[in-house]
Amino acid sequence: MTKEEIPLGSIQVSPRAIATIAHQAALRSYGVVGLAPKNFINGVSHAIVKEPQYGIDVSYDGGEINIDIYIIVEYGTRIAQVAASVKDTVRYQVEKTIGLSVSTVNVHVRGLRISEED
Repeated sequence: MTKEEIPLGSIQVSPRAIATIAHQAALRSYGVVGLAPKNFINGVSHAIVKEPQYGIDVSYDGGEINIDIYIIVEYGTRIAQVAASVKDTVRYQVEKTIGLSVSTVNVHVRGLRISEED
């Protein structure tokens, strides 16, 4: 949990809140069709309970926020460009929203999806 002291008190931001911000930012990125589970157990639990931090792993140690994102990319897009876009978008949105710098954003491409043609 990130914590910042201000003259009137303290502000605490949970990793779950950061994951929710990163989740929304990743889904808005060009070429991303969804998020993937971090592992098999997370995939099964998401089928039962919808969680906002699905496909996102946030760690905070001292002054560093590290985010791992597991995405599914649209077939036919350039994977490297989509991953770079996700990385930049997530970093920007998290830093803008909570006011703390993000050390690393690691994007893991877990699959490709072909959209249905009209």
